[in-house]
Formats: sequence, C-alpha cells, structure tokens
Amino acid sequence: MAQTPLETALQRAPAQQALAFDQAWQHLQQVSDKLKADTQQVNRAQAEQEASQSLNYPSLDIAGSYTRLEKPIELDLRDLNPLAALDPSTLPPALGDAIGLIPGSLFVTPFTEQDIFRASLQAMWPIYTGGKITAAQGIKAAQVSEQQQQFALSQRELFNQLVQRYFAVNVTNTVAHTQSQLVASLSEHADHASKLEQQGQIAKVELLNAQVALDNAKVQMRHAQRQHEMAQIALSRMLQLPQVQPASHLFVLTNQPSLSQLSSMTMNEHPALKLLQAKEAQANGLIALEKGSYYPTVFLYGNYTLYEDDSLFSKVEPDWMVGVGVKVPLLSRDGHSGKVQAAQSALLQARHTKAQTQQDLSLLVDQTYRQLLQAYEEIIALDSTLALAQENLRLRELAFNQGLSTSIERVDAELKLNGAKTQQLGAQYRYIQSYAMLMSLSGQLDEFIARVQYQDEQTAQGAKHASQ
Repeated sequence: MAQTPLETALQRAPAQQALAFDQAWQHLQQVSDKLKADTQQVNRAQAEQEASQSLNYPSLDIAGSYTRLEKPIELDLRDLNPLAALDPSTLPPALGDAIGLIPGSLFVTPFTEQDIFRASLQAMWPIYTGGKITAAQGIKAAQVSEQQQQFALSQRELFNQLVQRYFAVNVTNTVAHTQSQLVASLSEHADHASKLEQQGQIAKVELLNAQVALDNAKVQMRHAQRQHEMAQIALSRMLQLPQVQPASHLFVLTNQPSLSQLSSMTMNEHPALKLLQAKEAQANGLIALEKGSYYPTVFLYGNYTLYEDDSLFSKVEPDWMVGVGVKVPLLSRDGHSGKVQAAQSALLQARHTKAQTQQDLSLLVDQTYRQLLQAYEEIIALDSTLALAQENLRLRELAFNQGLSTSIERVDAELKLNGAKTQQLGAQYRYIQSYAMLMSLSGQLDEFIARVQYQDEQTAQGAKHASQ
C-alpha cells in the first residue's frame, strides 16, 4: 500500500517531531486499530446488504441422485384387464392351451432398473413472498446505517481522547517549566538567605524556611516532569509514533458559541440518534418480515433432465417441465405471533431509548456549555490574580532584601504566583476540553480543527513580529 505524504514526512522527521493538531488527527485516523475494526464492520454490513439483493433472483441448481430399489418396477400384463378377468376354464381348450404355452416373461414389461441414476437442472423463482424479501433487504440496509453511525461515534470518541492527550502534553510541559522556574527562583532566594544569615541579618529559621520551600519545590518539579513524561507516552502510544511534541497550543475564544445552535445541531446530527433510527428501521423490517409469513408464497419452477438411465420410464418422462406453484401457510410451529410481538417490543424499546438518549444529550450539551463558561470566567478572573501575585512578589522581594519582610512572606508570595499560573493553565485545559466536547457533540470537528489552525497562525505571526 502506498504511503501518504504525512506518513512519509513522519518517517523522515527526527525522533521527536513537532506535530500540529490537524496532522495528529489525520495520522490517528490512519493508524487507529479501533477505526480500522469499525471500518471492517461497515464493509461487512455493506457486503451483506449487497448479498441480500440476490433474494430477487431465481435459483438454479444441478441435482443428481442415485437410487437402489428393492426390485425393478415392472408391469405384468396379466394383472390388467381383460387378461386378469379371463377364466381359463371358460376358454376353448385350444385357446387355453395356446395361452398356457406363452412364457410368462413375455407378459412382463420392465419400467426401471434396480439402480437408478438421474441428473437434472432445477430452477425456482419466487415472484411473491408477502413482502418478506423487501423486509429482509430493508433490515440489511438499516444494519449498514447502524454500523456507519457506530463508526462515527467511535471517531468522535477518539477525537475527544486525542484532544485530552494532545493538549495534556502542552499543559504538563508548561507546568513542569513553571515548576523549574520556581525551583530556580527559590534556589536563588535560598542562596541569598544563606548569605544574609551568615551576615547576621536574618535568623536561622528564615534560612531553614527558604531551604524547606526549595526542597518542596524540587519534589513538585520532579512530579510535574513525570506527569509530562506520562502524557507524552500516552500521546505517542495513541499515535503509534516514537515521540511526539505538540506544535499547537491552548486557546480561548473571545466570543463563545451559541448554546441554542449547539443543541439544535446535536439533536439533528448526533450519530447516537441516527443509530437508534436505524434500530427502529430494523425493528419495523422485522415486524414486516414476520407478518409476511402469514401470506402465501407464489413461485415459478422448472426442471430440465440432463442425464437419466435407459429405461421405459425415462422414455415416457418428459425432458423438461415448468410451472407455477403456491404455498399457503396453515399451521406452523415457528410461533409467528410471538415473533411479531417480540419485534414490536424491539421497536418500542428503540423509540424509548431514542427519547432517553435525546434527554441525555441535551443535558450533556447544557452541562458542557456551562463548564465552558465556568472555565472561561476563571481564566479571565485569574488575569487580575496573576497581576496582583506578580506585584506582591516584587514588593516582597524588595522588602526581604531590605530586611523589612521575612523569608516566609517572600516564599509565600512566590508560591501564590506559581499557584495562580497553574490554576489558570488548568482552567485553559478544561476550556479546550469543553469546547472540543461541544464541537464533537454537534458534529463540528472541522470547526475545532480550523480554530486550532487559526490560533497556530496567530502565534506564528506574533513570534515573527517579536523577533523583528
């Protein structure tokens, strides 16, 4: 199989390559075993649907048989009238004697041999089945639709999982970097505190406090680094690549999507609802199929003899025959009435499940939208918190250097700034997850990808202007 340009580029890229989100999504759809398995399910259903079209065609078979009889079929003329009705005593003596002299074998006519060989071409063409063929074909078509919607569900689920893992690498990398900066800052502070303690400007407890804060920051840094490594492993395993470095970044929309539009699109486009519609179509087809068993079946049939033994019966039997047949069900052990009731129950089950799914999807859209707004409001609110924390750290640093503030106050200001950064980063991650979920529910995967691409372009232009 020929490789795609993306696969060729990935193979030629270094061990750890930067991969944009749209490239990661394109690659994932090519390598995902889950999607490959669901694709084969769709192909299987389509093949079965194509096979059901042959139900409209006639069947043609070659039949052969070998039969051994207890004895050959023979006809004795003496068993037939008028010979059978003759009484030899009533006949003239000359005629009776003459008949008696005739060998008995001359009165016997063989019709068949004891061993019979036959071969024939048999055809049968149903021309009316009470709607059973149409119902069966409709069920197969609905099964194709069901598998297609199942594929779409798997695709959206995989999309959401990619969003989580892809941007988790970004988030954990930023957290690890922030923790590294904290360690560097606290290391500098601890060194400064050590010099001040040696000069007698601060108490030893101040130095110990700075060292404890530094040790704790180092532990948190190693934890953040391991979290980043785990996120990278999860993304690489998902994409089946050695190492992946995301090139796309987190973003926040200025104008949020419309809830009413999202709800409308979800109710109209979500694969789960279309899948249940396919289930309804299958149940309706099953009802029609079972009801068709009450109607007669009309068919054309024919037979053409290809080979038969050399016997009188074979000579008498015609070489071919055609006709019309009808089969009317009177009494059956299949329990059609129970099967019809079962099919009707399946139909009601599909309808109730669809109604419940609509409620669940509506609730999920509402909840996810509010989570999006909550994350957005938290991001905006934390801007002022970050500004305050940065200014507080600057003042505490100046005050500590002048001996007007303790090490505890200075470290506390550093930790508050680091906490605000981490909290805002977490809110941005929750925002991107909520936005991706809303786009997935409403069937707007391309819209999400376009937003990511636009953000990447804006980031690249900003970096270009900054370098100039």
